Amino acid sequence: MKIVIAPDSFKGSLTAREACTSIAEGVRRVLPDAELDLIPMADGGEGTVQALVDATDGTFHTTTVTGPLGDPVEAQWGMLGRSADDGDADGPTAVIEMAAASGLPLIGDRRDPMRTTTYGTGELVRAALESGARRILIGIGGSATNDGGAGAAQAVGVQFIDGLGIPLEDGLAGGDLGAVHAVDITARDPRLDGCRVIIACDVDNPLCGPRGASAIYGPQKGATEAMVETLDRDLAHFADVVERDLACSVRDLPGAGAAGGLGAGLVAFFDGRLRPGVDIVLGALRVEERIRDADLILTGEGRLDAQSGMGKVLYGLGVTARKHQVPVITLVGSVGLGADTALEWVRAYFSLVNRPMELEAAQQEAGPLLADLAAQVMRVAAA
Repeated sequence: MKIVIAPDSFKGSLTAREACTSIAEGVRRVLPDAELDLIPMADGGEGTVQALVDATDGTFHTTTVTGPLGDPVEAQWGMLGRSADDGDADGPTAVIEMAAASGLPLIGDRRDPMRTTTYGTGELVRAALESGARRILIGIGGSATNDGGAGAAQAVGVQFIDGLGIPLEDGLAGGDLGAVHAVDITARDPRLDGCRVIIACDVDNPLCGPRGASAIYGPQKGATEAMVETLDRDLAHFADVVERDLACSVRDLPGAGAAGGLGAGLVAFFDGRLRPGVDIVLGALRVEERIRDADLILTGEGRLDAQSGMGKVLYGLGVTARKHQVPVITLVGSVGLGADTALEWVRAYFSLVNRPMELEAAQQEAGPLLADLAAQVMRVAAA
């Protein structure tokens, strides 16, 4: 019997690899001779570097970069190892989470999208290029920025010119975009010409307007109503300059507004491609190939609710498994509103907490509880 074990992380308690290990322990109690294929999963957001590096026996790297407000930060990223190929890669693959360099947790209560920059994210791309990456996967959730990716572009050599013909200083922020009058990519890092940049993006917001980066995500980054108006106007101006100078239209591109317009910037200045995050992970780990001859898939996540089927790991696995008629069972930390919608993709779901328990205790005991639940499920399945 072949069982694929492919959980997401249980945030606050278990990484995806730790969840794999716990589920496998429970399965082996009941079916010690089963063939187990462990695939730590992620959806392109937080935990993607950890999951992909773990799953491919890759390597972690730490680079000192410019934080969103200019302070130096230590940002972790990864180079993938074995099995890191979705069929069209042509060399080493790096994986980056922009939040590690330009994310909200790095600035605490100093939120100000007029001043924050993605320059550090560009420095991570540069570090990956220096390590020989020929493909770079970038997760762009959790940003503190609204700079249209201008800061990141500067870190790889793109210059933005003011009205006097003078290059603007590095570290452009959202509040600086109105000063951009021209774009010069002649000094862009030439290594990008031979590198494929793939952007994990799970929103379809355009760059500007009522559903754009500033209006939808600006307030959570500290923007007042007046700031939102200014930021949106400046992003629209920036988009016009980019379209004129690079013949690249990003204003209405679905996903362009992700991460304060970093989605647009990675397309315009890095020749990036926007793709759903879970699809990137499924492809990089060759999940479809690995589940094709499976008898059962066990997945899991910290909380099952209506969001689980919206581009998350559960949805991606469920769609792929359905193609090959492989049943999926999910083991979760807790069950929330809308959890039953998951039954469209999975055969059944079970919560590891089946008695009154404090949240902190459940998180601390998540590993043993998950192993126990996996054993119980397999006893029923094997009966």
